[in-house]
Amino acid sequence: MIAFANAKLNLGLYITNKRADGYHDLETIFCPLPIYDVVELVENGLQETRLFTSGIEIPYSADNLCIKAFKLLKQHYDIPYVDIYLYKNIPIGAGLGGGSSDAAYVLNLLNNLFSLAIPVEELERLAGTLGADCSFFIQNKPAYAVGIGTTLSPIDLDLSSYYIVTIKPDIHISTAEAYASVTPKEPQSNLLRAVQLPIQEWKYHIRNDFEEGIFEKYPLIKSLKETLYEEGAIYAAMSGSGSAVYAIFWEPVNLDHLSHFGTIYYPTKTH
Repeated sequence: MIAFANAKLNLGLYITNKRADGYHDLETIFCPLPIYDVVELVENGLQETRLFTSGIEIPYSADNLCIKAFKLLKQHYDIPYVDIYLYKNIPIGAGLGGGSSDAAYVLNLLNNLFSLAIPVEELERLAGTLGADCSFFIQNKPAYAVGIGTTLSPIDLDLSSYYIVTIKPDIHISTAEAYASVTPKEPQSNLLRAVQLPIQEWKYHIRNDFEEGIFEKYPLIKSLKETLYEEGAIYAAMSGSGSAVYAIFWEPVNLDHLSHFGTIYYPTKTH
């Protein structure tokens, strides 16, 4: 069984509080982004689950989120072992949620492959134990997120009529590095109200709190965002903790001349 695991973008990202457990409370809107990994599960008849990767090279680890997703369900359900084939296309260290998406899709695939009939709410709960972004990818629809990112509320937001280009500089930013450069504070605007404004006004009201610290450390990423506005973007922002920057345009554009900033990802469609 095969699935196309998409990336996500953060529309606004406010870091509001550091919790006693070391996590941070945040406020954001998650939206699906049409950049895809490919995940395939095949029952293998063995006594172990194996992971085979291709595409972007990722270090093998028994703690890979795909393996952890299988082990999580195995704890609760008597499911056979599988081989997981992962074609990696979503860049890592980019703030696009690729690893979280892969794990969530493994949960969904296992649920379907073995007819487990796990309710969506339970899948979201399980996914949230794997990583803060994972819960979003279970339903994979625009959602307003608070807490550590696992408390989700669906919102009416459709970006399908716009053209979204993403550029990933050759800079890897770990989550720990990103949080070390941000100071929690109260949001200066109401995100749910701001997203209802005309899209050309978003740049005045919606921000990513990670940008200030990351831009100071990596001026290239700041320059990339500024350049995307010069190219006619309606709205541009770093996604998540970076380093990828996405830009929303009214219509298709060719930005190949910006390849010196990094790898360019144009919108794609699955088959």
